[in-house]
Amino acid sequence: MYFQTIDDKSECIGVYTSGRLHFEEIPDDLTHTWKYTGSLKDSACEFAYLYAGGKTLQESCPESQRSLLENAERRLRAYMKSFHIAKIDLRDHCIFDLVPEDFLKGFCEIKNKITEHVFDTHDKPAHYEHLLSIHRLLYKISYQELKVDNSNCKSLHLTSARSVKAQKLIAGPKHIDYNLFGTVTGRLTTRPNSFPILTVGKEFRQLVKPQNDWFLSLDYNAAEVRTFIALSGKEQPSQDVHEWHKSELIKKSISREEAKVRFFAWIYNPSSSVTDFDSYDRDSVIEKNYSNGIVTTPFKRKIKVDKKKALSYLIQSTTSDLVLERAVAIDKFLKGKKSFISHIVHDEIVIDLADEEREFTEKLREIFANNRLDTFSVNLKAGKNYYNLETLKI
Repeated sequence: MYFQTIDDKSECIGVYTSGRLHFEEIPDDLTHTWKYTGSLKDSACEFAYLYAGGKTLQESCPESQRSLLENAERRLRAYMKSFHIAKIDLRDHCIFDLVPEDFLKGFCEIKNKITEHVFDTHDKPAHYEHLLSIHRLLYKISYQELKVDNSNCKSLHLTSARSVKAQKLIAGPKHIDYNLFGTVTGRLTTRPNSFPILTVGKEFRQLVKPQNDWFLSLDYNAAEVRTFIALSGKEQPSQDVHEWHKSELIKKSISREEAKVRFFAWIYNPSSSVTDFDSYDRDSVIEKNYSNGIVTTPFKRKIKVDKKKALSYLIQSTTSDLVLERAVAIDKFLKGKKSFISHIVHDEIVIDLADEEREFTEKLREIFANNRLDTFSVNLKAGKNYYNLETLKI
C-alpha cells in the first residue's frame, strides 16, 4: 500500500494512506513511500527516492501532477516562511501540529501519485540495499546535535577575519545533513543550511568537539591506493603504501611525498611514461570493470564516464562505498552504547567516544579494517576536538 509519513522525525509519528491521516493506529500493510524517515524504524518498505537516484519530487513528478505539486509547494513555502518569522524551529516541532489537515492530505496524496509513478517507471537499483543502509545512517546523523564552540581556540582570535569566520560557524547550523546523491561517484556532499564539515578549513575544525569525551578518528592508510591494489588482486602492504612503493618498486632515494606524487601521476594518466608501477596491471582493472562507456563497481554502482577517467571514477567510487559500508557496520556495533558516529569526512569515520567505552577502540579498528575487498591498514587518531588529533598505537 502506498503511503507517506507526515513528518520526518522519529518522535512525530503519523502517516497518510488511502485518503486518511493516521496518528495512533498505524496500518500494518504499508509497503511503498517516497523517502525513509525516523518514524519508520526498521520497516521493510521500499523507497521511491532511492529508485529515482536521489531526484527531487519536482524532478520525478509526472506531468499530470505538476501543477498540483507546484501549488502545494508554494503553499508549503508560505507556511515555512511564517514559521521562520515566528522563530519556530521545525526540528523541535511536528509539522502536523502546525499546518491544516486538509493541506497535509492534499500534499501527501500528490506525493503518493509521484511515488507510484517512480515505481512504475524505474527498475530497482542493483545496489539498493547498500543505498538504503547508508540512507538510514545519514538520516540518523542529520538529527544529531554537533557541539561547536570556541573554548580553547585562542589561535582563531589572532585575526579579526578568523574570529568572524569562527563566530559564523558557531552561530550557524549544528547538524550535518549529508546528500547521498551529491556526486556521480557516491562521495558525500552536504546540503545548504548544514554544518560544512566536508569543506570547513582545517584550523576551524578545533571548534568541533565531542558530546562525550573524545573524538576517535579512523581512516585508511592511502585509501585509494589500497583500493586499487585490492582491485588488482595484489597483496596489501602491511606498512605505509607510499613507503613500500619507494623501497620495493621505485628503489630510489626519494621522499615519501615524491613517491606518492609519482604513483598518482602514473595511475590516473594512461599516457604516463612512468614505469615504476608496471607490476600492477592497470589495463586489466579497467577492462574488468568498464564496458560500453559504463564503469560498474564492486558495489554494482554504474557510472557513465569516458574511458580516460574510468579508472579514477572506479577507484574513487569504490573507496567511498567501502568507507560508507564500514560506517554502517560500526553504527550497528555501537547500537545501545553511549558512543556514536559523529561524522564522516571522505575516507574518515569519526566516533564520538565515551571514556568508559575506550575498550572498544580495537574492535572499531577491526571492523573498519576488514572491508569486502580486503583488510586495509588503518590510521587511528584521538583528541578533544576535531583538529588536535594525535596518533594512537594499538
